[in-house]
Amino acid sequence: MAGLNKVILIGHIGKDPDTFTFDDGTKKISFSLATTESYMDRTTNEWRDQTEWHNIVGYRYLAEKNVAKGDLIYVEGKIKNRKYNDRDGNERYITEILAEKINMLAHPKGVDRNSESDPGNYGNQGNPSAANDEQVKSETSENSTTPEDDLPF
Repeated sequence: MAGLNKVILIGHIGKDPDTFTFDDGTKKISFSLATTESYMDRTTNEWRDQTEWHNIVGYRYLAEKNVAKGDLIYVEGKIKNRKYNDRDGNERYITEILAEKINMLAHPKGVDRNSESDPGNYGNQGNPSAANDEQVKSETSENSTTPEDDLPF
């Protein structure tokens, strides 16, 4: 029977990604991703959060994604374990997620990244009138008192 090595994560980027370009022109991006699960503690009946940190690595076109600290992203890839020697010559092991897909889901609140070069700015790229229409809709909805304004999305 064949094996399957598939990972799907949705989480927030912990720090601005590091990018590196190799001598042959290949680009690499790496960053940490936090995934948080909530559960009910049975002894205290309080909600607890458990956060796991994942090392994400992507190559070529993935290294050109415009992502930053705090962004909520979707990552699809596979688990890779590798061994390396640190500065003192000690063998170290690291587990990474080798990304095959990285998709932007949301920027942190208060961050404005509405530029044409931002791949997260879907639908308005290169169309200033569409961007103006979105701004008018946004301003109109802020003045509206419909129950839909309370939706988190």
